[in-house]
Amino acid sequence: MAGQPDLGRADLVTMLAELSARPAATVPDRIGSMELAWLVHLVEQRYDRRLDLTDDQLAGVRTVDDALAVFRTSLTDPADG
Repeated sequence: MAGQPDLGRADLVTMLAELSARPAATVPDRIGSMELAWLVHLVEQRYDRRLDLTDDQLAGVRTVDDALAVFRTSLTDPADG
């Protein structure tokens, strides 16, 4: 995928709101392992691409902003052939 993906913080917050069935405005910034797994799944579906995240990348995700940074980096890396 060339360039910056069209994934934004608001997209991730909306995804988390759907998981917890609550308004997006009430979604906390911190995310746990279940929320992270949900986000990875939805981002993979949205971009029809498997995110090959390392253990270090996953361990470093504690907030929505952390997840956004990791996902953007992964999505801008060239897909394996």
